[in-house]
Amino acid sequence: MRLLPHPAKEDIQLTEVLRALADPVRLEIVVRLATLGEMTCTAAGDHLGVHKSTASHHYRALREAGVIVSKQEGRLKYISLRRGDLDERFPGLLDSVLSASHAPA
Repeated sequence: MRLLPHPAKEDIQLTEVLRALADPVRLEIVVRLATLGEMTCTAAGDHLGVHKSTASHHYRALREAGVIVSKQEGRLKYISLRRGDLDERFPGLLDSVLSASHAPA
């Protein structure tokens, strides 16, 4: 298993997290991870309506912002939500964002 580069917990910046979560596709990825837990990139990208390379761009943006962690096992890449790190850095933020993402417009 190989972890892809991501910021240390203490280096996660609120502005970068919010910027990453502002995109509807990335928000949908985060909602899926919060609901289903760790997933392969292929499974997380199913039904997003974007090309595989675009999905990869979104995974990278989330990882670089500190929202997800990516690891590679063989040919598969797995992503998971950094819920513990985010809750510790910004208490209540993720719950508020997830709650708001399910609210009617």
